[in-house]
Amino acid sequence: MSDTTQPKKKRKMLTSFSIIFILLAIVAVITIILSGSTPDVTGATLGDFLMAPAKGFADAIDVCLFVMVLGGFLGIVNKTDALSTGIAVLVHKMNGNELRLIPILMALFAFGGTTYGMCEETVGFYALLSATMMAAGYDSLTGAMMVLLGAGVGCLGSTVNPFATGVASAALTGLNIAVDQGVVIGLGLILLVASYIIAVFFVLRYAKRVKADPSRTLMSATEIENAEAAYSNDQENNQEVALTGKQKGVLCFFAAAFIVMVISFIPWEDLGVNFFVAGSASHEETVEVTADDIVAQYDADKLGTLELSDDVSGSLTSTVTDNAGWSAFLTGTPLGQWYFAESTTWFLLLAIIIGIVGGLSEHEIVDEFMAGAGDMMSVVMIIAVSRGVSVLMSSTGLADYVLNSAAGALSGTSGIVFAIGSYLLYFLLSFLIPSTSGMATVSMPIMGPLAQQLGFNPAVMVMIFSAASGAVNLITPTNGAIMGGLALSRVEYGTWVKFALKIVAAIAVVSIIILTIAMLVVPA
Repeated sequence: MSDTTQPKKKRKMLTSFSIIFILLAIVAVITIILSGSTPDVTGATLGDFLMAPAKGFADAIDVCLFVMVLGGFLGIVNKTDALSTGIAVLVHKMNGNELRLIPILMALFAFGGTTYGMCEETVGFYALLSATMMAAGYDSLTGAMMVLLGAGVGCLGSTVNPFATGVASAALTGLNIAVDQGVVIGLGLILLVASYIIAVFFVLRYAKRVKADPSRTLMSATEIENAEAAYSNDQENNQEVALTGKQKGVLCFFAAAFIVMVISFIPWEDLGVNFFVAGSASHEETVEVTADDIVAQYDADKLGTLELSDDVSGSLTSTVTDNAGWSAFLTGTPLGQWYFAESTTWFLLLAIIIGIVGGLSEHEIVDEFMAGAGDMMSVVMIIAVSRGVSVLMSSTGLADYVLNSAAGALSGTSGIVFAIGSYLLYFLLSFLIPSTSGMATVSMPIMGPLAQQLGFNPAVMVMIFSAASGAVNLITPTNGAIMGGLALSRVEYGTWVKFALKIVAAIAVVSIIILTIAMLVVPA
C-alpha cells in the first residue's frame, strides 16, 4: 500500500474478542430460556459462561501450542531478513504479474482442503501471503482472501477429506447405511469447482481494484497501519535486491517446513499409499482382566461406584506397534498420521536449524523465538475463546436439541424442501459448531437415516452437510482458524464479513441448486 494514499477515515469496530463473547452470551441466554420448556437443554450457569473460554483453551490446546511455536519459528525467520528479502526478489521477478499467483495458490489450498481438510494448518500462510501481496502493491486482506477462501472452498467441496465426508460416511456405515463414495466424490468435485470459480472471481476483482486505487481498500486506516507495521517491506519494490547464501539456505528450510507439514497431514494410507509406513510392524498382546481390575480402573477414572460379581472376567487384546515405519523416526508417528503435536515438534526443530543456518547466536535464537511466540498470544486467545462457544453448546445440550427439532420438522417433506431445509439447518448449526468432524458425529446419525427413510440417497446428505458447513466456515467467528488467521493479517472480523458475505451468499445459492438437483435425480 502506498503511504501517500489516504485510506478511509478511521472507524471503530468491535474486536474479535467482543464479538465472540457476545455470541457466547447469546448462546448462554438461549439455553436458559429453553431449559424451562424442554428437559433436553440445561440452562447455562454463570460458572458455565465464565469457564467456557478456559475450557475452550483446554479443548484447543494442541492448536494453541502449534500457533505459539509457529510464531517463534516466524520470529527467527524474520530475524534473518531472508523472508522479507525473498519476497522483494519474488515481487521484482513477477514484474507486475502477481495476479497470476492468486488462482494458482488458491487452487493449491483448495486441494489441501478437499483431500485432508486443510484449515488450522493454513494459519502460518496468512503472514507470508499478507506480506507478499503488500509488497506487490495490494493489501493484507488480499493475502488473507487467498488462504481463507482457497482452503475454505476445498473443505466445502470435500472429496476424501477424512475430517468431513470421512467421518460422516463412517457414522452412517456404523448404522449399516451404505454410502456411495462415487456420489460423494462426484458431488464434491462439482461443488469444489463451482465455489472455486466464484471465490477466484471475487478475489481477482478486489485485488485489481485495490492495485489500481489503494484508497478503495476495505481495510480501515488503523488496520492498514497495523499491517504495514507488521509486514511492510523496507526494500523499495523497484530496488534490485539479492539473497545471500545464508538467506537462501534459510528459505530452503522454510519451504521444507511447510511442505513436510502438508505431506504429513494427508491420510496417505486411506488413499492406498503405504510408502510412508514401509517397514512397519506390530504384534498383539492379550491381558487377562478380572472384576477387581475393572472396578479399580472405574474408580481411578472417577466415574462413580461400580459393583461386579467375582465371576466377571475376560481378556483384553490390544495391538502394540513395534515399528511405525521409516518416516516415524523423527516424532514416532509416520507422515500421513501427524497432527498438531507432531507439527509443533517439527516447527520447533526447524526454528533452531534455521537460526543456526541464518548465523544467529544462541541468545538471538532464544530471544527471537520467545518474542515471536509472544506476538501470537492474541491469536491463541482468540482461538481459545472461539472454541468456548462450541464447548458451551455441547455441554448444555443445545446443539442436540436444535438438530432433533429441525429433523422432526423436515420429516415427510418433498425432495426440494428436504434438501433446502437440511442445508439451512446445517448452515445454522455450523455457526455454533465449526468443527466438521464434531458436526458430522453429532448430526449424521440423525439426518442420514432420515434421508434414507424418505427415499433419498444418504450420500447426498453427506454432501449437504459438507457444503453448508464449508460455506459457514468461511465467515463464522467461532472458527479459531479464521479468527486467528485474520488477526495475523491484521484484518478485523467486521472487515472480512463485509467482503465475504456476498461470496458466501453466491456459493450458498449455487450449492443449494446443485444439491437439490442431486437429491432429486441421484437414486437411493
